[in-house]
Amino acid sequence: MFSIPVFLESFEPLIWAARYTLLISLLGIGLGLVIGALICAARLSPYVALRRFAAVWVSFLRGVPLLVQLLVFYYTLPVIGLDVPPLFAAVVTVGICASAYISEIWRGAIAALPKGQTEAAVAIGMNPRDVWTRVVLPQAVTMSLPALINELILLVKASSLVSVVGILEITRASQAQAATTFRPLEVYIAAACIYLAINLCLAALGRWLENRTAV
Repeated sequence: MFSIPVFLESFEPLIWAARYTLLISLLGIGLGLVIGALICAARLSPYVALRRFAAVWVSFLRGVPLLVQLLVFYYTLPVIGLDVPPLFAAVVTVGICASAYISEIWRGAIAALPKGQTEAAVAIGMNPRDVWTRVVLPQAVTMSLPALINELILLVKASSLVSVVGILEITRASQAQAATTFRPLEVYIAAACIYLAINLCLAALGRWLENRTAV
């Protein structure tokens, strides 16, 4: 039978492990935003070489599973003489993978803006930097918020894959707890509840940001 005491006792170690899940997800999305912005700029660049590089970057990262990327990155670093903590490898891999999706989110948002707005901005004498910082980017960020929050939620769920390199996040902690208690059902349901709570909070944050930035 389902054991309520085991279910409730599972939350303490899993909530403690959730800090790594959140850390990897938030740092990963932060890195992904930075790299994604650069890749988006390259995709929109007038230079053919940059556009092709960005296209290959996006195609490769979206075509190869995150787990494979993580294992390749983690086991390649020692070969080239770099000994980094698993957490560093996890954050970098998650961030690089997220950059491919974020760059396409921003590229789509920018492409959806009416061209008349930039033309009007140029017509009234705004320089290219002001056009981007005061006209294009504010609207693109607002339009892309739902997709970016969705990407963050996906990263929280995908962060379970980093357990393969020994990071004690929610999934790995639940595996250890299940092996100790011999009650996997209760432990994994508790882990599912924690993931659900995190993602519901992120979804609520996304709705709040949408309302705050709505025109």
